[in-house]
Amino acid sequence: MSDSPLEELEHREHVEHAEHAALEGNPLISQVTLSIAVLAVVAAISASLETTESDAAIAAKNDAVLAQDQATDQWGFANSKSLRRKVYELAADTGNPKAAIYAAAAAHEAADEAKAEDVAKGFETKRDQALARADVHEIRHGRLTVASTLLHMSIAIATLAIILGRRWPWLAALALSAAGLAAAAWAYL
Repeated sequence: MSDSPLEELEHREHVEHAEHAALEGNPLISQVTLSIAVLAVVAAISASLETTESDAAIAAKNDAVLAQDQATDQWGFANSKSLRRKVYELAADTGNPKAAIYAAAAAHEAADEAKAEDVAKGFETKRDQALARADVHEIRHGRLTVASTLLHMSIAIATLAIILGRRWPWLAALALSAAGLAAAAWAYL
């Protein structure tokens, strides 16, 4: 499906013009008409894949933001545990009768701090993985945008073959569509 109603209308116009021209019985017109129909389908698939890759990039970026927020929360928790540990260590160092209790509490806070740091690092790893996925989807989206553009251009140029009654625009459109197909394939290499 196309993102724009204008693109859908344009495709319909090309198809209607090609159908009308096909009624004339000229073999070139029949070949061009068939090419336009195939190119319209391929262009629609390419545009759909382009949209899918864009959506996937946005979703991956959202995952990265969520993971970063979770990592930030865990780093904050680790810092609070660090502060509590320091307070207990200072209390244990004063020689207070509860020094052993404070030292045990400091050790407990240190363990919680280390655990929170590990969890935060895990979320940062998830963030980095999500950003890497987003980069892949963005690259694919860009390449599919080029592919879709070339395929749409080839449809317009193929229509010129019907209007002009010449073969060269059709051959140019086929070459351009081959470039569009190559760009679409490149998106997934």
